[in-house]
Amino acid sequence: METGEIRSDSHIATAPARGRTDPPLPNDNAPHATLPVRPTDRAVRAGCSALAGLWWLIGLRRAAAALRHYLDGTGDTYRLDASTLVALPSVRAAVNARLMEAEAGEWSHLDTWHGVTIAASTSPDWWLAVRGVQFRVERPNPHYYRVEFHKTWNFDRGESEFGVPFTPFARLHETGLAKEFVAVGRTGYLPR
Repeated sequence: METGEIRSDSHIATAPARGRTDPPLPNDNAPHATLPVRPTDRAVRAGCSALAGLWWLIGLRRAAAALRHYLDGTGDTYRLDASTLVALPSVRAAVNARLMEAEAGEWSHLDTWHGVTIAASTSPDWWLAVRGVQFRVERPNPHYYRVEFHKTWNFDRGESEFGVPFTPFARLHETGLAKEFVAVGRTGYLPR
């Protein structure tokens, strides 16, 4: 989900800021490592590992890195490249809309969480990496702001995309062959 580059800080685990309440994104998956592993689960995991390698080779570095982090099974917090994410057209438009509402006096200092979808046509890499994120804007004064991102990275049992069911991928978490994680990122202060 980050840049996909291999760097020592690309998967930094961070504790939530004191008093921070992350947006809830529940699913109906079984708890981690509570289901027995079946041969098909191992085959799905092997296929996902190969897919992550293919994505890396064809330049889908964020998607490859996110999938690898899931397969690593640590559940550690994953760092998003917030400066690149905030530059995507759909994210930029959503942030600008929130800033205009702040300037109109509808909220001040710290916004509430909002969702934004990233279309495959906008960025196949970001779409495969996160598909969408929660964001909020912090605006300490009229001249500066920063954006915080949050994503619960998982596959929801029973859902699908383009006809591909997510249940086999959700089972990887449920069997302990992978682990869901939280992805976060925050821009530095940006001028308004």
